[in-house]
Amino acid sequence: MTTQIVLPVNPEQLRSSSSGSGEPAWLTDSRVDALKLAADLELPTLEKTKIERWDLNHFGSWTSSAPALKEQLPEQVASFVNLQENSNLLVQQNHAIVFAQLSADLVEKGVIFTDLQTAARDHEDLVKPYLHSIIKPEENRLSALHSALWNGGVFLYVPKNVEVDIPLQSIFLIDSTETVFAPHVLIVAGENSRVTYVDNYISGDYSESIVHNGAAEVIAKDGAKVQFATVHHLNATTTDYTIRRAMLGNDASIEWIVGEMNSGDSASETLTILKGNGSNSDAKVIAVGSGSQRLNYTTKAVHFGKSSESQMITRAVMREQASAIINGITKIEKGATKADGQQTEKVLMLSPKARGDANPILLIDEDDVTAGHAASVGQVNQEQIYYLMSRGISREQAERLIIYGFLAPVVSDIPLEQLQQQLQGLVERKLGQ
Repeated sequence: MTTQIVLPVNPEQLRSSSSGSGEPAWLTDSRVDALKLAADLELPTLEKTKIERWDLNHFGSWTSSAPALKEQLPEQVASFVNLQENSNLLVQQNHAIVFAQLSADLVEKGVIFTDLQTAARDHEDLVKPYLHSIIKPEENRLSALHSALWNGGVFLYVPKNVEVDIPLQSIFLIDSTETVFAPHVLIVAGENSRVTYVDNYISGDYSESIVHNGAAEVIAKDGAKVQFATVHHLNATTTDYTIRRAMLGNDASIEWIVGEMNSGDSASETLTILKGNGSNSDAKVIAVGSGSQRLNYTTKAVHFGKSSESQMITRAVMREQASAIINGITKIEKGATKADGQQTEKVLMLSPKARGDANPILLIDEDDVTAGHAASVGQVNQEQIYYLMSRGISREQAERLIIYGFLAPVVSDIPLEQLQQQLQGLVERKLGQ
């Protein structure tokens, strides 16, 4: 069934606005072609989720105009970053980057950390070959709309053999529903490079509905090591649809650390394509659902390379009437000998009306491999509660300790202490503690 979506711009307006703002012709053409696709494509298919019933008609108006950079951080952002400790920061407010800072030593090493629209103009040779190379516009209606309407966004390039010791951070703030909010993150890590990237999606004070249609693409070349941490905590009137994907070369690795703390309906896919021999993917995801939220989170690894390894850990806590579909998919292609894929999905329900569904899937087309999965859905273990209470701990404190222990495998791996503390606070707030 095709669901009508009102496009926020027509092809002629999009072409005029894109070219008028100085975007290169190849990017303008790419946007217009994707918008035309969106009119005919279906919505994405989500396991056991009727996404056509979600609120997907409020995108805001599209504009390519960019406000001037600010000397000071927006007020809502200041508490999320310490500029004295981290001078490598980009801030997007609604449709455009408003704050940008990169340390001189990284500039000297050839690191590029800027908004994607600027990078498309100034670094075409680095952007054009990779933009939309892993997340194709023709996949579904939302991917096509994103390819047409993305704005602001981040481009991070780390040259060959460069190791970046300090995390680079982005903050995406939406405090108005008037314009499209669809940042695109593109990371290109050169051979034998190393980098940690952290981002944070936050909402301001608004009550109107809006869709965040975001994407992240990571290209890790041979020997590159990328750590990607992200926390989403958008408000109840924001529908969040996010796709994250990585392509790994020989002996390359990525570590995903994902905190899904939204208050509205939310769906995401975190996928690693292990193209190279000896490549490694480690994905850790936590989610907390409350109210009447509908959540659908998929973590996936596709093995092509020999001796490639993937690990997935997903933890979800559901309270009140929230429902979650948690999918783990390991696909080992023919020829990926000695590959090893392991996954674990666990859902903890704190209310009789909460719902959780863990779906581990192994798709194996090669004999000489190792693969395994584990999944569980259940209530808080009462024996553990009683044990802790017998040590003088109250029931509420006992439940809190069990929940924190349940989520600890992800929270403890956040690479930025300030973000780790913030995620801990978000967990407490969502659990009503």
